[in-house]
Amino acid sequence: MAETEYPQDAAPKKKSKRPMIIGLVLAILLGGGGFFATFSGMILGPHEQMKKDANTAGALPDIAFVPVDSIIISLGAARKNSQLKMTAQLEVDKAYVADVTLLMPRIVDVLNSYLRAVEVSQIEDPAGLMMLRAQMLRRIQVVTGEGRVRDLLISEFLVT
Repeated sequence: MAETEYPQDAAPKKKSKRPMIIGLVLAILLGGGGFFATFSGMILGPHEQMKKDANTAGALPDIAFVPVDSIIISLGAARKNSQLKMTAQLEVDKAYVADVTLLMPRIVDVLNSYLRAVEVSQIEDPAGLMMLRAQMLRRIQVVTGEGRVRDLLISEFLVT
């Protein structure tokens, strides 16, 4: 086999830096153009109609609030002489105010029964109020029928 020898005087060919420089310049131009388009609101910015809508407040929904009588429950043997006092309001559509008011004794009964069955540790848990509220709302919606009660607003939840 014949070995080819390279002359030692010849230096290896250097690669051209032109493609790298062109790529770097294009990246800077495209990045700057993208920043300008985003910053100026040309893309991902609010449209004129959205800006107008944001400045005007819409009409309030057609709702009413029905107060629930204060409920006072003695907590079981685990907490001697402790009581839970809860005051709430129900958010309902105005068309159903009379229906929900008529069913208020049943609503109070359901809430009393549920709160008596709840463990004291659930009541004392800081995140427990949200779970209790969701459970009470579901029970109220079962009593009143779907679509009548939109939300349960607890205004007082006090353990003494």
